[in-house]
Amino acid sequence: MPEPYENPNEAVAPTGAGGAMDLAAGEARSLTAPERPASPVPGEPGITAPEGTGAPAGPAPGEPGGRPRSLRTDAWHQLRRNPVFLLSALLILFLVLISLWPQLIAGGDPLRCDLERSQEGSAPGHPFGYDTQGCDVYTRTVYGARASLTVGICATVGAALLGGLLGGAAGFFGGWWDALLSRIADVFFGIPVVLGGLVFLSVVTSDTVWPVVGFIVLLGWPQVARIARGSVLTAKEHDYVQAARALGAGPGRTLLRHVAPNAVAPVIVVATIALGTYIALEATLSFLGVGLRPPTVSWGIDISNAAPQIRNAPHMLLWPAGALSVTVLAFIMLGDAVRDALDPKLA
Repeated sequence: MPEPYENPNEAVAPTGAGGAMDLAAGEARSLTAPERPASPVPGEPGITAPEGTGAPAGPAPGEPGGRPRSLRTDAWHQLRRNPVFLLSALLILFLVLISLWPQLIAGGDPLRCDLERSQEGSAPGHPFGYDTQGCDVYTRTVYGARASLTVGICATVGAALLGGLLGGAAGFFGGWWDALLSRIADVFFGIPVVLGGLVFLSVVTSDTVWPVVGFIVLLGWPQVARIARGSVLTAKEHDYVQAARALGAGPGRTLLRHVAPNAVAPVIVVATIALGTYIALEATLSFLGVGLRPPTVSWGIDISNAAPQIRNAPHMLLWPAGALSVTVLAFIMLGDAVRDALDPKLA
């Protein structure tokens, strides 16, 4: 009679015992065997398999076939490979740098003028020529980026915050608050932008940028509010929001933790595109004489001063108008790229 095995897990089925006994013995050995660290399979990056076997354990997160990326991660993954986004982002970064430190590329004083050089063309050290007052057009063009970007960025942030908060609250709570906000927004939508600027800014005597910023925020928040309201109405009907409510989450926690993070993408896209529009609006109001006023250096002011002399000295109009057009185009291109990356239907 054979001696019994000291370790029952090491027992094997007698010869000819059948497939069931062999399967049971193999299962016992696999349960008691120590777990060995996984090692990568040669030639398959991000895929691991147990040592001694050829079966892959599965792809790593982020690899094709692995765990899907989040919306923000996937959006950034697309933006990094979008040449339109890279070009517009680099251009905007350059504009921000020269608006903060214009001395990096322009060493002159934009308010220093020489009437003897009035309307002269390009000269050594002054590649863009001189304007009617004899000021250096190149220096004024560089310094003009500061006022335009300040108005555009501040107005965009203000309109996005005000419109996003009011529109998000109206879409989430509904009821009389939603109806009241919708009627107020309709009133502001009916105000012509240029006519409203002529009426509102003509009574303001401040030489700073804040009256222009306030006016743009006043007329810009309804558009953002409407987008935020629609996005929140869509997000709050999703299953994860209903599950959070069923588990006892209050309205504030549901709005901040579940609805707002998934409804903010359209607001970001609209705000990014609107930034370029607000810069163009500031230049329009300054051209009409109700926006920024001297001694503030602005592209709109320079375009207004150069318009009567467009036949005699076209360079006075060409450079500030070109800088304004490139800036507006850069922000619109950036907004389009962000929209394509954040919209899953366009992926």
